[in-house]
Amino acid sequence: MATDASVSLHAGQGAAADPPAFGMAWIPGGTFRMGSDRHYPEESWARMVAVDGFWMDRWPVTNAQFAAFVASTGHVSVAERTASARGDEALPGAAGSLVFVAPAAPVSLDDWRAWWRFVPGANWRTPRGPASTLDELADHPVVHVAWEDAQAYATWAGKTLPTEAEFEFAARGGLEAAEFAWGDQLAPQGRRLANYWQGEFPWRNLGPHRHTGTSPVEAFPANPYGLHDLIGNVWELTLDWWAAMRAPSAKSPCCVPRNPRGGSEAASGGERLAEPAVARKVIKGGSHLCCANYCERYRPAARLAQPVDTTTGHVGFRCVVRP
Repeated sequence: MATDASVSLHAGQGAAADPPAFGMAWIPGGTFRMGSDRHYPEESWARMVAVDGFWMDRWPVTNAQFAAFVASTGHVSVAERTASARGDEALPGAAGSLVFVAPAAPVSLDDWRAWWRFVPGANWRTPRGPASTLDELADHPVVHVAWEDAQAYATWAGKTLPTEAEFEFAARGGLEAAEFAWGDQLAPQGRRLANYWQGEFPWRNLGPHRHTGTSPVEAFPANPYGLHDLIGNVWELTLDWWAAMRAPSAKSPCCVPRNPRGGSEAASGGERLAEPAVARKVIKGGSHLCCANYCERYRPAARLAQPVDTTTGHVGFRCVVRP
């Protein structure tokens, strides 16, 4: 079992050259135990996985970085041209996205529609709707981006998205089988080391006001590899298509809207789930909406499926470069 002691690792260990782009850190290759048998069924089974060394963005792609990409390419994001949400909550013909709206009092945790709203005009430029802006959010992670948008940015930047294994390996920072990215205690010595929900989700957040939504990408300490926000702040898209050996059962599917047109959610004993009607990608890392009373997914092993045609206010991405 890992401890909360710091790991003796050098961020540049094994790197053969300078970073291929500003703000990237070298992640030395290695073998690690991926997944967990102690939490949500979709994280099982824990197994040994090997990854080669790679360069990774030190923080999620920010609004400023995404704006530079759009200015250079003219890219129009999925949420700007379609109703990027699943089910009845999307308004026909209205471009927009899903925005978190905290209810005023406790609600049942069985229906995510109690706190997610489809907002016409919500997109990466206007994250809470047409009246909102990116003022004071330049160094926050870009959100309301679909997998297609993330892939387009990565191609423009000469990078790619990380695999699920690369992301989890990097998030662990060399700590073998640790519960969190920094050890086995959520808040060692009372320190909050990531942006996650504090209080009772979804109605009462007791965290500092400046961090009750997304936070600046360097607001919390880096891990031993020099990476920020691999846990909390925003979920991050990966290259991997979703596959699960078991379906969620005892616990809810968390704060990410589930795909109502997905395949069977009842599988047992290692049976693979039916293919969903809408393709889904693996997202990793948890977000500022993860909370102990509902979604304990601010851990390296945590994973969820994100429909490729859906955008929300707490999903972003970062990139990697492989030698």
